[in-house]
Order: sequence, then structure tokens, then C-alpha cells
Amino acid sequence: DVYAPTQDPGTVSQLAQALTGLDASAVEVHTTIMGGGFGRRFEMDWVIDSIRISKALSRPVQVVWTREHDMQHDNYRPASYHVLRGGLDRAGKLVAWTHRVVAPSVIAWHAPGVLPPGSAAAAGEALDGAADLAYAIPNLRVDYCPVRTPVPVGWWRSVYASQTCFANETFLDEIARAAGRDPLDLRRELLADSPRHLAVLNRAAELAGWGTPLPAGRGRGIAIHKFFSDAIVAEVAEVTVGEKGLRVDRVVCAIDCGLALNPDIITAQMEGGIVYALSAALKGAITLEAGRVKQSNFHDYPVLRHSEMPRVEVSILESSEPPHGVGEPAVPPLAPAVANAVAMATGKPVRRLPLALG
Repeated sequence: DVYAPTQDPGTVSQLAQALTGLDASAVEVHTTIMGGGFGRRFEMDWVIDSIRISKALSRPVQVVWTREHDMQHDNYRPASYHVLRGGLDRAGKLVAWTHRVVAPSVIAWHAPGVLPPGSAAAAGEALDGAADLAYAIPNLRVDYCPVRTPVPVGWWRSVYASQTCFANETFLDEIARAAGRDPLDLRRELLADSPRHLAVLNRAAELAGWGTPLPAGRGRGIAIHKFFSDAIVAEVAEVTVGEKGLRVDRVVCAIDCGLALNPDIITAQMEGGIVYALSAALKGAITLEAGRVKQSNFHDYPVLRHSEMPRVEVSILESSEPPHGVGEPAVPPLAPAVANAVAMATGKPVRRLPLALG
């Protein structure tokens, strides 16, 4: 019997059979309350520990990792590098877009020797949110350059969309500035043939009061993304940049997730995704020194505090589409919305995560 807060009980069962030699009928996996998984509970290292120790001692055991152990022996959100170029015609219309994604493949890392990093499956994963760009751009090229890394990589809430959306949406704001266009108007033009996207974008902009003046040192930014669950989320962030640094004051979120079966759960997932994404966008740096992860606990890997939490407003659009998943779609647009707001307030583009000013 294995009691585990796992996201993949089927693989836990297979591992238990392989490590113990027991038949499937003799293995039972009890999936406990997880707390938070976010991709980490797809990994099996802690499950393997438990089964091997129990087998060696011939008795039941409970294995608990310390936070320091977990943080320094994790499977990390893969680093990525994005190269984007855009072309405007003489009328200021966006007519060309290229995006190269340079990143390790999580799928390939988990299947060494079976799935090459440059395989179609690996590329499809890494290009999520880039290859399926919703904007109507007549000349579009997106490609993937796989890299190998000794750092264990794993799935993270919204996976590669959290990175490709950041690259897409901050770059589009830079294009808007180069063309002398309002970022919202440019998005509306490019989404004219995508009514669901356009409705979500307009709802978020309207509720946020897009276009109303802000005092000096304040900025407002917008971003939109369609997740692989087919839920579409747009977010508008308002920020203050001053002597005390960056503060996110307000986030407005609009979502079309199809038929809303339980609005309270949808709202809670949007709010939770925004908190999660904001912690990562402002604070989530993992660094290595001499082959080891430096961060070990909340003192050097902080998360958002109550006092730093912005006001969050969520609007759910009515839809006759089938219900879509809401556990991850709030994450991708948050970082670019904040970055675009910072760029508006400071006049300087933000191109790195965690957000770096100056």
C-alpha cells in the first residue's frame, strides 16, 4: 500500500510493482490530499525513496523530505531564451513575426535515449503558446532550438506557456510602441477574426478602465493567452514604480472557459493562479553555484506576502462552449501584463524573469 499525494497514481503503481516484484493485484495506491502539486508531484523520486526504504526494512515507513531537501533536489522549471523579430509595413501594420524558442525539453529529459530533444513531441511541448499564436499575422515563423542541460527539469504550472506568453505579449507591446500604436488597439486589430479572444480582451480592458489617465510612476499593461485546455484569459495589471521599487496594485482578469459550471471555483482558480504567477514573476529565482542550488527555504526563496497582494477582480464570460479547464490558464498572462505595465511606467522594456528593473 502506497499513500502518496501524487499527480500520477498509475505510474506509482507501476513503480511499486517493478521495485517489489509484486503483481498489480497486490499493489494499492491511496491518493492523498496534495496541498499543491503544480507539476512537482508528477515526479517519482520521493515515491521511489519510500518504496525502497520500506522494502529494505521490511516494514511500513513514512518518508518526509525537508523543505531544504526538496528545494535543492527538485525538478526545476526549465530556463528558456527567446529571439523574436517583427516587421511593420509602411502603414504601421504588423506583417511579419519570427520567434525562436531555445530551451531544454521536459519530455525528452524524462525519457533519455527514447525521445530525442529535437523530436516532434519535444518541439510541440516547448512551442506551446508560440506555434499556435492567435494573432492574425500574414507571415509567421516559429521554431525550436533544443538544448541539453544537466539541471533536472520538470513540469511547472502552465508549463511552457508561462514563458512563450511572456515573450509574445511583451514583444507585441514593443511593436506597438515602435509603430506608435496603443497596445490594446493593436491586439484588437490582430484578433478581429477571433471573436472569443476579442470578447475576453475587451472585457478585461473595460473593467480595468483602459485608457484612463494614471499618475506619474504608475503603469497599466495587458496580456492575453489561450491555454491548451481551450480556456482564454486576459489580464490587466496596474503597477507603481517608485523609490521603494515595484508594487502591483491591481489585477483585472477576464476568462472564457466555456460553460461555467461552478463560478466560485473558477474565480478561486483565477485568484490562486494570479498569486502563484506573481510570486514567480517577482521573486522566483533559482540560481546555481558550484553545481548546487543556492536557495533552500523562504529566507532566500520568498513568496508573495499578504501585504504585497494586489486587488484582484475576476470576470467570467458567458459561453455556450463546452467547459474547459481552469487550473492553469491564469498563470501565463500575469507576468507579461505586469511587465508591460512596468514598461509603460518607466519607458523601458522588461525582457527577463524574474522581473528586473534597470
